[in-house]
Amino acid sequence: MTERRISARSLWQINLAKLFWNLKASFEIPKSKQTITMKQINYLICLLVMLMMVTACTGTAVPKKTTPTVSAATETAKQETIVLMSHDSFDVSAEVMTAFEKSYNVKVEVLKAGDAGASLNKAILSKEQPMADVFFGVDNTFLSRALDNNIFEPYDSPLLADVSANLKLDPKNRLLPIDFGDVCLNYDKEWFIKKGITPPNSLEDLLKKEYNGLMVVENPATSSPGLAFLLATVAHFGDPGYLDFWQKLKAQNIMVVDGWEEAYYNEFTRYKGTHPIVLSYASSPAAEVYFAEKPLTESPTAAMIAAGTCFRQIEFVGILAGTPKRKLAENLIDFMLAVKFQEDIPLKMFVFPSNQKATLPELFLKYGKISDKPATIAPDDIAANREKWLTTWTETVLR
Repeated sequence: MTERRISARSLWQINLAKLFWNLKASFEIPKSKQTITMKQINYLICLLVMLMMVTACTGTAVPKKTTPTVSAATETAKQETIVLMSHDSFDVSAEVMTAFEKSYNVKVEVLKAGDAGASLNKAILSKEQPMADVFFGVDNTFLSRALDNNIFEPYDSPLLADVSANLKLDPKNRLLPIDFGDVCLNYDKEWFIKKGITPPNSLEDLLKKEYNGLMVVENPATSSPGLAFLLATVAHFGDPGYLDFWQKLKAQNIMVVDGWEEAYYNEFTRYKGTHPIVLSYASSPAAEVYFAEKPLTESPTAAMIAAGTCFRQIEFVGILAGTPKRKLAENLIDFMLAVKFQEDIPLKMFVFPSNQKATLPELFLKYGKISDKPATIAPDDIAANREKWLTTWTETVLR
């Protein structure tokens, strides 16, 4: 390449010299002639063109910089995406999820698909072409439905060793417990103090005349806590004894609404409603303190957690059958069971972590409560009777 360029430069120099002498000769105009001929103008134009071409061709040859080719073995691994499907209430601190993503060079896409029942139904309906790799949010009221539809793959996570045995409801570990909390009645402490009325302490207390018209609950057919409370009454009074209890509650002018937010933020006296007793969670008093606009030294609400008055909800996570990202799914579940994620749960979702090694925040130690003897019903019994209980409850309370 260099030799060819030098030869070309020499040739241009020779031609340029010839052109120069021809032009010089043409410009030797007799003094008697004062004009420039067209021939001279043409020579001048040729000279300028030749100069530009010589300049372009005579520069020093500099090799072009090229980007070195990187072999496939040394390329940075392409970041994968794993999809975590959940109910709408799933929440986690950004820095906690980022820690997992950086550890495995993966992006976690959270697909929120409605409440617990709706999101599970979507997972079941799409099982031939799963919408996600991992599912979080199945609770013990829907456990049997989830397992009967065979949408989860077993996974014996080593972190299960740190989980209390009474939270493990699937012996095949298709669904692994992540958190738990108690659904129970809450009351507005200030309202009862002003009225000089002692708050109720048992389900039977609710039938006393002083509590007439004071309670609002969620419809069990449309609300997860509503269903949990219905199950608590079934467990406490038996079947059909629970129906007698609900008939008496109806006579007590109990109010029923569709969802938790409507009950808590619209009807509860704490938020300018007219009912000082509301169906919520045992951890709600802690949430009241945490979200208060001004610092509080005491929660304005309290939970009724006497034996048999609460129903314990346990939430599970599982690997959706057929995922092509099985190993990443295992890694994500291990992460969700590990201490870092578990310690983030209380102040993000206001439930308790399943890992016994997780340390609770001070707020939960002081204000978060769980029942010593919650009401429980086996998942298989729930599956076998859920629709019947809902139907008879609806006929008894709403019609």
